[in-house]
Amino acid sequence: MKNFVFYNHTKILFGKDQITAISDEIPEDSKILMIYGGGSIKENGVYNQVIDAISGFEYYEFGGIEPNPSYEKCMKALEVIDEYDIDFLLAVGGGSVVDATKFIAAAAFFEGEDPWDILSRNEEVVEAMPLGVVLTLPATGSEMNGNSVISRVEYKEKLAFTSLEVMPLFSVLDPQVVESLPKRQISNGVVDAFVHVIEQYLTYPVNAKVQDRMAEGIMLTLIEEGPKVLADPTDYDSASNYMWSATMALNYLIGSGVPQDWSTHNIGHEITALYGVDHAQTLAIVLPGTMKVMQESKKDKIIQYAQRVWGINKGTESEIIDAAIKKTVEFFEMMGIKTRLRDYNIPVTVADEVADRMEQRGDVNIGENKLVGTDEIRKILESRY
Repeated sequence: MKNFVFYNHTKILFGKDQITAISDEIPEDSKILMIYGGGSIKENGVYNQVIDAISGFEYYEFGGIEPNPSYEKCMKALEVIDEYDIDFLLAVGGGSVVDATKFIAAAAFFEGEDPWDILSRNEEVVEAMPLGVVLTLPATGSEMNGNSVISRVEYKEKLAFTSLEVMPLFSVLDPQVVESLPKRQISNGVVDAFVHVIEQYLTYPVNAKVQDRMAEGIMLTLIEEGPKVLADPTDYDSASNYMWSATMALNYLIGSGVPQDWSTHNIGHEITALYGVDHAQTLAIVLPGTMKVMQESKKDKIIQYAQRVWGINKGTESEIIDAAIKKTVEFFEMMGIKTRLRDYNIPVTVADEVADRMEQRGDVNIGENKLVGTDEIRKILESRY
């Protein structure tokens, strides 16, 4: 296991009716900009709860954040911040809203010419506006990390940045919100969280037994509770375990001191940018291909995954690996997510499109061993048609 430092300073308010507590977490005399998405929070009661909780503050609203939050929309929020002298951001929504709020927080204090450079040129975020979160969709773990993914529509690009400066000061996790989610969002959320764990786990052994066992526990929980929540979103206990699994999947804990991959995410982002497919759907498409094509370098961990998560103990190494991939695909399909490019009417030529775009941007030789180059990207995608 590598040397590591664990960072996380987000306060979690978990459980029923925790929205009422946010007024105690926001600095006194703050001018708040509440940021949300398409308006579902006004239908499920979350909006009214938040408004009641911040009624003692001066606040303004900014809605319309897209499922794949765009740079263009975020830049409009900066105009509101300047107009009303906003000094605190409150994200009310799922991972897309939280990611957008993080970028807005960083862009508000960016001193360069174009805040897009934070993503495209990896410009350091030196300072950001403080923010809090009321989570309405468990999936990305963005409520307890400093990660953000933003799309720029005019460039057809979807890029990510990470900074401790945009860590939420607090996040409200009330499992009751799951009751109002469409099945598609629950399916996406479970699969997204599962692949987050895989990206930090399915690499090579480094004797990190605690991280491995925690990762396996999260995956087993998602496998057990995901179908239950999909069948009955009003099951509070299952929703609670699902929500906490999604948060724990990407809050830097299980990834501390271990190698990480993220090639499946990098490839998936390109598919979303080109064809508008949901993020979790792209992960379900790409991951089986990554496991298959990169199985030699990942062999030991795939076999461990097969044995500990799926209980696969018989067969040759090759047979065990194939069985693990099959079980993974079956789980995604059981959660209602198709796993082939053709299921989304995406042509096989996407393999060349994605490989060429990533090569032009310099986003190749990725993965835990830097072994995923343009040839591997093509093979991964060709195998998923």
